[in-house]
Amino acid sequence: MQPELPCWQLRGKKLLPIVQGGMGVGISAHRLAGHVAALGALGTISSVDLRHHHPDLLARTVDCHDRETLDRINLIALEREIQMALEIAAGRGAIAVNIMKAVAAHAAYVRQSCESGAHAIVMGAGLPIDLPEMTRDFPDVALIPILSDARGVNIIVKKWLRKQRLPDAIVIEHPRYAGGHLGATKIEEIGDPRFDFERALTEILELLRGLGLESEKIPLIPGGGIHTHEQIRALLQMGAAAVQIGTPFAVTEEGDADIAFKRVLADAKPENIVTFMSVAGLPARAVLTPWLKNYLGREKALQSHAKADQRRCVQGLNCLTMCGLRDGIASAGQFCIDTRLAYALKGDVKKGLFFRGSEPLPFGNAIRPVAELMDYLMSGGTPAIR
Repeated sequence: MQPELPCWQLRGKKLLPIVQGGMGVGISAHRLAGHVAALGALGTISSVDLRHHHPDLLARTVDCHDRETLDRINLIALEREIQMALEIAAGRGAIAVNIMKAVAAHAAYVRQSCESGAHAIVMGAGLPIDLPEMTRDFPDVALIPILSDARGVNIIVKKWLRKQRLPDAIVIEHPRYAGGHLGATKIEEIGDPRFDFERALTEILELLRGLGLESEKIPLIPGGGIHTHEQIRALLQMGAAAVQIGTPFAVTEEGDADIAFKRVLADAKPENIVTFMSVAGLPARAVLTPWLKNYLGREKALQSHAKADQRRCVQGLNCLTMCGLRDGIASAGQFCIDTRLAYALKGDVKKGLFFRGSEPLPFGNAIRPVAELMDYLMSGGTPAIR
């Protein structure tokens, strides 16, 4: 692929300015990440509950409620996925692993990712203040926090400077447009002007200069709602080094989810993409499927009966450090997110939670190969289907 847009550098690797976002459970696993990397970009595996892609591992956890066993099985799955992605990439591009800070086993996922040969760790859903300590034994692994505004960047950069480490890049995710868990504390905040890319990029670049840092040392990667070549070109002109894109990759032929999952995302109308409070205590964005519509109709009643009860953890996975259902947090969601995302991975529209960004897809509702999507994003040469 001949790049129409400038490449960027990540730990000595020259990459196309497209970062494929991490999407779980299992939406971005080895096939998607590997094929994105094979084209010269940064492909990302979502670390969450990857056993669902491995029938033998899933069989070993049927009716299992032991957290240590479940964690061990998922680390085996993560190791497999990274190795298969690296094999597909064949030395091209780079492979990252997206790890949510809010996941209880995040430190183990970080170490496994580094040991398995991942080139980068991408961490969001909380401030990854201790990520440099977790990766101290792996100095060549790139560290990429996901933040949403200059305030978050200020905290992380100053904390990491004391640890004599700088982020290798920073994803700046806009909560008004992104899918999944969003970088705002309340739904009312997602439209705050401080998240707008032009303002955020300007303020962050000024912040870095004020700290005496050369801006090019920390590439900035806006993400959320980006779906055209023109948007990418404009963001690079504002000072971004690359962009992060999620939903358009989720619906490609190489996306790791079931075809029925892709159809739900591709066919979703704007009015059927909604924002609500997830169990992690963060706003989230998803398609208004029958399950989500039913849940939102019962949400107030469920929240009024919230109570801390370990038995509410459906499988005993205790996947989140804070869970609205398990911990009885009335202001958060009251459902098992791991179960719902696992149903979505299989395309079960009646039971699944289908995370999705708010904006149109480059090819409308058509499901195309990763190579075609990359060609359009890089050059604008393939007309988008509206």
